[in-house]
Amino acid sequence: MKADISTKADIKLIISKFYDLLLVDKKMIPFFEDILVEDQLEHHLNVITDFWNDIIFDTITYHNNVMQKHLNKNAFVNFKKEHFTIWMSYFFEVIDNNFKGINAHKMKNRANSIATVMQLKMNVFKN
Repeated sequence: MKADISTKADIKLIISKFYDLLLVDKKMIPFFEDILVEDQLEHHLNVITDFWNDIIFDTITYHNNVMQKHLNKNAFVNFKKEHFTIWMSYFFEVIDNNFKGINAHKMKNRANSIATVMQLKMNVFKN
């Protein structure tokens, strides 16, 4: 039986495996090319891990504006509905393949809510 997400290390595992999928997907890689070129992937993974750690375990380690970061990126690499579909598919796949429980469910629900808000703010539903 799969365990639930219970530590920051579990979240880092999810984020690392998630990015393993994203970074080989030709439709998703344009969103991360600057991170790779600047050799900032590990730093980026740690920041995203902090973001999700705050959401799942009510900590206060993430200090950026996640929405603004994505809005800024959207100015250079246009987000489309298909990108969010791919993102959600990979994210859910990694969570479901590795964890089961209240926190796993919470993480998927919050990801869905965040993706919906981002799409609304970016007018992605028109794409």
